[in-house]
Amino acid sequence: MQNQQFAGANKTNTSFLSPLERRLSPIVLPKIPSWLQTYHLTMLTLVWSLLILGFSYLAATDIRWLWGVSLMIFFQYVTDHYDGKLGKYRNTGLLRWGYYMDHLLDYVFLCSVIVGYAFILPEKSRYQLLFLLAVFAAFAVSAFLAFSSTDRLTISYLKLGPTEFRLALIVINTLLILFGTRYMISGLKYVNAGAVAGLCLVVYQTQKNIWQLDMQDKKREKTRTVAVAKTYAAPKELYVFASISESVTAGNPSNVQFRR
Repeated sequence: MQNQQFAGANKTNTSFLSPLERRLSPIVLPKIPSWLQTYHLTMLTLVWSLLILGFSYLAATDIRWLWGVSLMIFFQYVTDHYDGKLGKYRNTGLLRWGYYMDHLLDYVFLCSVIVGYAFILPEKSRYQLLFLLAVFAAFAVSAFLAFSSTDRLTISYLKLGPTEFRLALIVINTLLILFGTRYMISGLKYVNAGAVAGLCLVVYQTQKNIWQLDMQDKKREKTRTVAVAKTYAAPKELYVFASISESVTAGNPSNVQFRR
């Protein structure tokens, strides 16, 4: 019963590709082998992250190794996307564990990608990569703080979610293989600027929604306080009316006393 009440088990995803993913889930889930469990899929992110680091290190001398990085990104997408869904499908019950480990390992995956690019790009680009990691981490922090305030976990922003992010990484890797690192070096500052702009927009919209929730709670509390006050005031009015009635019935109107 407690597992069903855990809000973190349900995610809000309104990204471009989420409708397609929802249609594929009923087809894919029954075909996953019975020996492969939800926690296996979750922990596989560690394997993919280590392999991303390895392939990225090799790509520093031969850029074609980025094909291996892209393949690991795809594998991480598959295991990360279906781990929670498989747990619900089989009623594994690891909702809180899955929430914690899934998001922790998502951060590990993100770090492996950024560190991997640091292997490939010149040293002067590392500060920009570090800044990019900080901005992406801020998106996660914002999501978790919003979840603690609203009991609603949102994993997509501006119609972009984890799937679109991974797809963008694969496209970037392909461009790096075809055209080299020169364009990425010059383009990092624009990526950072766009990420900061997106983060500011997300934070503004999130705080606005939370503000409205607080005002709604305040309005409900005020309405409840007024209703309680009226409830306590009613017996006093009845007491005054009863006192008048008793005096008149006894034939002593002069003894009528207006009391509270």
